[in-house]
Amino acid sequence: MRKARHEAQLLLIGFFVLIWTRLPIYNMVLLAFTPRREAMGVVMPKNPTFDNFIAVLTQDHYFLKYFWQQLLNSVICARVGCALVLLIATCGSYAVSRLRTPAGPTVINSALLSYLIPNAFLAIPIYMTMSKYGMLDTRTALILATVAFTAPYAIWILMQQSNSLPIELDEAARVDGASPWQTFYMIYLPLMVPALIAVGTQAIVMSWNEYLFALLILSSPERATIPLALGLFLGIDDPPWTILMAMAILYSIPPIALYYGVRRYMVSGVTAGAVKT
Repeated sequence: MRKARHEAQLLLIGFFVLIWTRLPIYNMVLLAFTPRREAMGVVMPKNPTFDNFIAVLTQDHYFLKYFWQQLLNSVICARVGCALVLLIATCGSYAVSRLRTPAGPTVINSALLSYLIPNAFLAIPIYMTMSKYGMLDTRTALILATVAFTAPYAIWILMQQSNSLPIELDEAARVDGASPWQTFYMIYLPLMVPALIAVGTQAIVMSWNEYLFALLILSSPERATIPLALGLFLGIDDPPWTILMAMAILYSIPPIALYYGVRRYMVSGVTAGAVKT
């Protein structure tokens, strides 16, 4: 009886937490399909419409003038950032874990210390660095800033996965005459695919949602990314909430699709190497 009561209490708490966390998503979808004149105080739209989505796709608002260019900027930053993170993480984890670089663990642990410092504290030094090298208001600066904060964790995740691989594989490859590069390309990378997918997905999502560094580094609307463009809507007295929510839904579709496409690799990739056999 006591156990059943405890389970009922947990279910009740879980139900309220579920409702609470889903309310923002519900409001976003609700406003996106609601005409602007009916936006305030509505629980269900009386006249659902796709006009808000059409306005976004046709750039039919002065804040949407560069929507497609901004979407392209987000795609480029996410793809290039992901490629750089994977390149750095795979090479770094291979050097530390398989080549047994003496200072490798120290370097990785030192890099992970950057996560103890809030991004807001590091934003100004990064801004000054980009300004010094004349890289402000460029996609390159935003990509480098994002990679700098994503790569250490990616290396650590891949290193844990790499440590779970038998070192005898590398020794057998060396006996067969394989060079370190051939071992890396033909043995290491194929065995690391689940972890690479997990790390790559995280890198894409972090770059896709980056706002703080985009706000500091990018100033031109045609070079802005979508998160920064969404923030511009809030700078006016009467923001068009319906168009803002429609734009947010359209922007959230790619990461949702990506997650459901690779979700079977996510848990196995992130937890790989957690238990040694």
